[in-house]
Amino acid sequence: MLNEKVIVVTGGAGLLGTALCRHIATEGGIPVIADLDFDSAEKVSMEIQSNNVAAHAVFLDITNGVQVEQVISGVLDRFGRIDAVVNNAYPRGKNYGRKLEKVEYGDFCESLSLHLGGYFLASQKFAAAFKGQGHGNIVNITSIYGLFAPRFELYEGTSMTMPVEYAAIKAGVIQLTRYFAQYYRTAGVRCNALAPGGIRDNQPAEFMTKYDSMCGTKGLLDAMDLMGAMTFLLSDKSKFMTGQTLVVDDGWSL
Repeated sequence: MLNEKVIVVTGGAGLLGTALCRHIATEGGIPVIADLDFDSAEKVSMEIQSNNVAAHAVFLDITNGVQVEQVISGVLDRFGRIDAVVNNAYPRGKNYGRKLEKVEYGDFCESLSLHLGGYFLASQKFAAAFKGQGHGNIVNITSIYGLFAPRFELYEGTSMTMPVEYAAIKAGVIQLTRYFAQYYRTAGVRCNALAPGGIRDNQPAEFMTKYDSMCGTKGLLDAMDLMGAMTFLLSDKSKFMTGQTLVVDDGWSL
């Protein structure tokens, strides 16, 4: 479904990003693994290339406009076009993740600037390039917590919390998606978002049991559980869809 599409994935060497880049390749696309951790990005790229398919690794800090432009220019020079970008990077401030009472103003602003600001900057630069080539597709990774109130009872008895910065960021990503979709509606550039439920990543057993009880048959998702929706959003099957947010959460939000 992604035959020969050149797709840049920010945070492409992370948990979800790695799964997505592998999947893009299996669907016939060319993943560009863009990450702050270039060594890890290169490992993902080499693994994909070992199966005799194309992949490319680049260093990218989504909060640096010059670097974003350099990545765009480099990918265009190498492949002749960019079909899509997935905003998947997950930058956080140094004190990210504290409980609400402990969050300081500067910490809150730092994480919003890095994460939501980085998504804005990447979207701004890629959308301009997409307009210039006459087509392009932006997919933003948001979260169920961008749409729904936190369920704090899930975190009782654990060291985890649902950070207030995360809620604000992911809600902002959804509105950013609508904004870009509307702004570029007639320019051949579309913008959609995917809102996953929780992704399994070695969370405490008590949290996993509570979370799973609020879902259908799976509970916490594995990264691969999102690939069907991601393939749809990146493919021509969704070419007349823009400004929308798809929820994949095994019924958690019902």
